[in-house]
Amino acid sequence: MSLAVQDIMVDRVITIGTDVTVKKAAKLMNEHEIGCLVVVEKGKPVGIVTERDLLKRVLAKSGKDKQRKVSQIMTKPLLSVSPSMEIEEAAKFMFDRKIKKLPIIKEGKLLGLLTLTDILRIQPQLIRMYKIFTSDLAPRRMKKVFDYYLLLHTEFDTFAQNPHRVLRNLNK
Repeated sequence: MSLAVQDIMVDRVITIGTDVTVKKAAKLMNEHEIGCLVVVEKGKPVGIVTERDLLKRVLAKSGKDKQRKVSQIMTKPLLSVSPSMEIEEAAKFMFDRKIKKLPIIKEGKLLGLLTLTDILRIQPQLIRMYKIFTSDLAPRRMKKVFDYYLLLHTEFDTFAQNPHRVLRNLNK
């Protein structure tokens, strides 16, 4: 059975206008404990601001530039896919473009957001596939996500096979 993007995407996406300050964007991301905001202009998604954008384009530059507008630091053009795309296709799309967050758009309307974390959480077999497929190919920040979920999946498998041993090791 194949899953489509719409089956696992987050459909409550926090958005921000192009004229909002970087400081406000960072505050909003912290309030909601999220790693990105989709930037909209006149109700249409036009870009995305990620933690990496804030690090590379603001903090690494001067740190004092918090009054800059989101439109000055957002990643554009906005890469997106349709909600009917299969998960495996979306994962390849993200990998090829070295992105971890992918807006889901249909007819110009933002429907949701798919993250690398969502994909790895929903399909554990992808973790094994990516571990082999991306050994030295993946960007370091993507590989960290793969490695983390591989570790979780491995620990869960170990726990399922012998929970007493795992619990004993935790109590040491």
